[in-house]
Amino acid sequence: MRETEPKRVECVAAALNRSQIGITVVLSRYWPNTRDPGRTHKINHANRKKKERKKRATERRSWITLPLGNGGWNPQLYRSFGSLATKVERNPSFSSLNSDDLSYFKGVLGDKNVVQDEDRLETANVDWMHKYKGSSKLLLLPRNTEEVSKILEYCNSRRLAVVPQGGNTGLVGGSVPVFDEVIINVGSMNKIIAFDKVSGILVCEAGCILENLISYLDNQGFVMPLDLGAKGSCQIGGNVSTNAGGLRFVRYGSLHGNVLGLEAVLANGDVLDMLGTLRKDNTGYDLKHLFIGSEGSLGIVTKVSVLTPPKLSSVNIAFLACEDYLSCQKLLSEAKRKLGEILSAFEFLDCHAMDLVLNHLEGVRNPLSSTVHNFYLLIETTGSDESHDKEKLEAFLLHSMESGLISDGVLAQDMNQASSFWRIREGVPEALMRAGPVYKYDLSLPVEKMYSLVEEMRARLGQSANVVGYGHLGDGNLHLNVSAPRYDDTILAEIEPYVYEWTSKHRGSISAEHGLGLMKANEMFYSKSHGAVQLMASIKKLLDPNGILNPYKVLPHSLCSDS
Repeated sequence: MRETEPKRVECVAAALNRSQIGITVVLSRYWPNTRDPGRTHKINHANRKKKERKKRATERRSWITLPLGNGGWNPQLYRSFGSLATKVERNPSFSSLNSDDLSYFKGVLGDKNVVQDEDRLETANVDWMHKYKGSSKLLLLPRNTEEVSKILEYCNSRRLAVVPQGGNTGLVGGSVPVFDEVIINVGSMNKIIAFDKVSGILVCEAGCILENLISYLDNQGFVMPLDLGAKGSCQIGGNVSTNAGGLRFVRYGSLHGNVLGLEAVLANGDVLDMLGTLRKDNTGYDLKHLFIGSEGSLGIVTKVSVLTPPKLSSVNIAFLACEDYLSCQKLLSEAKRKLGEILSAFEFLDCHAMDLVLNHLEGVRNPLSSTVHNFYLLIETTGSDESHDKEKLEAFLLHSMESGLISDGVLAQDMNQASSFWRIREGVPEALMRAGPVYKYDLSLPVEKMYSLVEEMRARLGQSANVVGYGHLGDGNLHLNVSAPRYDDTILAEIEPYVYEWTSKHRGSISAEHGLGLMKANEMFYSKSHGAVQLMASIKKLLDPNGILNPYKVLPHSLCSDS
């Protein structure tokens, strides 16, 4: 395909003013797989060769032992990333592994699915950002629900703590051990069980990689309602367990609405069959919602059924620039009114985020002029009527230019340009990691207040750190990142608890889509009332009385200790 230049917004306005035909943009739904460093494209521990394991382990060790400065890390500083990591104590009621345990697991799973290899354990014990590291001596690879059930029944009887794991792409330390918990990775459970082309309902196992599901559904003429930058590594079971939001939340909403049913294994090994495929079912309590977003603390999700929408033929993408945050807000309001049902993504990043992407990601270029703008927006529309969608988008852009909300902008002319636009937005987390140590906060706030926090953090930190703001403007989700030369307690003291207090003051949530994990378990009271948290602890005690499922995560440690 001959490379073409993206159509500039000014040209669109001029053409419309001359009553000429506007642009035509029909794009594929394929986006680049922008995996972050440390993520594996497809996790399949059982089939990984020894040589490849050693190579990856060596690469990882060489990466995390780089000297400080110029984007390097010192592994001795990871424990000081957050003061929480040094405060957690191992629950003395938990047992330690012995030879009888290993014999039992090998009898259930077979020798090759009971992993004690140091290289593979090193990978499984560390999150992809290398901030949280456990010391588990055992990785189990069940192949079906029955094996998960037998594992949990045995672990519960022995009081062996476990941590469920999928693609291990989490950002809050929720998918790796804190101490010596047994790791249960469901990546081998990756079958698509059924797909109904009439209703668009997909039933699959928890270990299915999100990108594989996206490709499968694309071939069937449907789309996943969830799309993430980590889609090449993350698994649907983990997505459901963390209630992942993603890039098209503004169009398709939460997994609480798209997941019709699920199967989960409780701490005692009981299999809870809630794998319904009905759009309507009001018979009693809708228990599946307890497990969506519970981060594996109430049970291990083993199967899910998801409602998937049909793939639409007309997709348009605009990459725009605004000079102030108020213009971004007004543009969002106008987009909801003028684009309405075809609006499928509304993402923003500030000039600091753009600068990081341009400087740290190879092959990425600014699609706008060399002029630096304060804010950048990526707007996507998806519909079924090409001429209707074009007309609505062109009218929206013309009105926005005339009112001064947009200072510059381009429209993708082909799939390559669309991918390059998405690469900028999806590449921000990777660029931040390449820049060096980073403190990450995932917050839900009223849209008009979102960027005020970024500005206040810049005032607090001054020249000691680079404060970056980006995220899902369409659903009020700010990704606040503080990029620093090193992990430093002085910097951390300026960030926490101020970020949480500020969020609470403005009635926001300290976790919009990343979950609480280990990082924010003790901060839950900033977003939830004491009564609500106490009720959550009671549910945890009811479903997991021994507390073996993903301990030290999600709930405040004081409540877990009391129970």
